[in-house]
Amino acid sequence: MEHLQQSFTVQYNYNVFFTSALFAVDNTLFSDFLRQLNPAVTIKKILFIIDEGVAEAHTGLTSEIKKYFSQYSQTQLVQDIIVIPGGELVKNDTQYLDRVLEAINTHGIDRHSFVAAIGGGAVLDMVGYAATIAHRGIKHIRIPSTVLSQNDSGVGVKNGINYFNKKNFLGTFSPPVAVFNDELLLNSLSDRDWRSGIAEAIKVALIKDLEFFEWLETNATALANRDREAMNYQIWKCAKLHLEHIRSADPFENGSARPLDFGHWSAHKLEYLTNFEIRHGEAVAMGIALDTVYSNLSGRISAADAQRVIAVIQALGFELTHPLLQVNGANSPILQGLEEFREHLGGQLTITLLTALGKGEEVHEIDASILKQAAELLQNQAAQHSTTTVL
Repeated sequence: MEHLQQSFTVQYNYNVFFTSALFAVDNTLFSDFLRQLNPAVTIKKILFIIDEGVAEAHTGLTSEIKKYFSQYSQTQLVQDIIVIPGGELVKNDTQYLDRVLEAINTHGIDRHSFVAAIGGGAVLDMVGYAATIAHRGIKHIRIPSTVLSQNDSGVGVKNGINYFNKKNFLGTFSPPVAVFNDELLLNSLSDRDWRSGIAEAIKVALIKDLEFFEWLETNATALANRDREAMNYQIWKCAKLHLEHIRSADPFENGSARPLDFGHWSAHKLEYLTNFEIRHGEAVAMGIALDTVYSNLSGRISAADAQRVIAVIQALGFELTHPLLQVNGANSPILQGLEEFREHLGGQLTITLLTALGKGEEVHEIDASILKQAAELLQNQAAQHSTTTVL
């Protein structure tokens, strides 16, 4: 019997906007965007979900949003602006997913309307997932509030929640219709959160762009000292590199490789092992250090190049390692992260290691003895750095 064959392509387009004071009434960027999207649709609504930490740090935000939409009324604002906790809690507890879905249903948010999330990466992940599964896809807008979400997670195509104690076990590939990076949202970040997102810049520079890594070397102190100009460039450049990778490679991860997760296999596991007391960016910095030293010990890069990476990580104020990253036998908790990373992607284990600064390669096996040596070297170097700092 003959078979039928189907084939079609769906094109995705979205902009990442960079602005300041997004909801100031004299800033028409957001209003202009909403107006030009589906102009033939006469009734469009927008539902806002805000990270609790953002709402507390920017106490006038909800009033600003309501004032803004009273000025630009072409899209109906749902007056019930929902505030939910930030951080991994919002991805771990399904009550928050249910709350967003209930609001979408209650307020009649349809496929011509919008769900806008303001917050860190976890809130953006969960709200994007809710928007994608409601009505088989509602347009979602991301307004990232952290360095990590403005330069990395917020500009990508993935959404999800944690389930079965596994990070992003439930999720979708669903691009936003737009991303709005507002520099003023970063003002309220703690030094720890300001620094955390820069780990993703180190990552993408190491596998994609030597010149950007050299810029990070030169500007590490300025970034650590909260220099606004340096941070704005870092976010722009990092977001640009992420977008270029998504566009040119495998945006929906149909293969077994995920080079943008350099340093992440151990980071994801470490986050869980510490009950998320370690920030994602902090865990990524440690994961980058571990995989960089492994790259050196396995003969891929020189010790001098590995030390340059370690120096940048330390100059930014990151810790190099954690006791739970030590390998103390085949049953070491961190080694479980390798299998979980393989399972999440499917197929064979695929890890990115460095062959040079600015260039990576995929490998399908990690030698536990070399990994143990790399972890021990980092532990010793971290101890020496701590002693030097005290002295």
